Amino acid sequence: MSILIKTETEIEKMRIAGKLAADVLDMIEPYVVPGVTTDELNQICHDYMVDMQQVIPAPLNYHGFPKSICTSVNQQICHGIPSGKKLKSGDIINIDITVIKDDYHGDTSKMFCVGEVSPHAKRLIKITQEAMFLGIEQVKSGATLGDIGHAIQKHAESNRYSVVREFCGHGIGKKFHEEPQVLHYGKAGDGEVLEAGMILTIEPMINLGKRHMKVLADGWTAVTKDRSLSAQFEHTILVTHSGYEILTLRQEEKLTPLAHAL
Repeated sequence: MSILIKTETEIEKMRIAGKLAADVLDMIEPYVVPGVTTDELNQICHDYMVDMQQVIPAPLNYHGFPKSICTSVNQQICHGIPSGKKLKSGDIINIDITVIKDDYHGDTSKMFCVGEVSPHAKRLIKITQEAMFLGIEQVKSGATLGDIGHAIQKHAESNRYSVVREFCGHGIGKKFHEEPQVLHYGKAGDGEVLEAGMILTIEPMINLGKRHMKVLADGWTAVTKDRSLSAQFEHTILVTHSGYEILTLRQEEKLTPLAHAL
């Protein structure tokens, strides 16, 4: 498969899908509290997406995934399946949202703190968000995918964290997952050269302990092998001639400078 360069019409549709995905994360924030189940969060998001936004939740039935969102708690790295288990104070959770609007996908995720969270969990979340933004800052026409991965890896490892290597960002458009694969580690200057009109996700998964992971018996949920905490942030990014545009920028991020985490 070759990397697809989006037309202006396609880019505009991706902007709309991206904003809708971001709006779901803004909407769900007040509900992420001790005592709520991830199933309840899934249902709230599902109803909002289907009834209010008139979008399709992309994860639902995607290769058999049974829910409309992914909820990854504590040592879960990604692809956590919402369940009846209640969140408790001190938990950290990634909520991953992908919507389909007019055939085009918007994909984004963020970390939420449940009640009072430990300082080391907060720091992991902060460094992971910083790593994502440092990766995004590399994006421009003529840069390489290796530039993105190198920036993320350098920041994570300099803070004594590790980068999960089994999962990566990806091209996105009419298909949920397109070329290229966007690794969150690597060497500056390596890999595909970015061109204006490419749209891709940058979604680093950073572990407090070692990088090694395993997938649980459900066939989806990835967890850290050493049971250390894991965090992830994700944005959908348009490559422009002068740099980048974040298509999934949330309201909270618009109120502060883009690199507010840095």
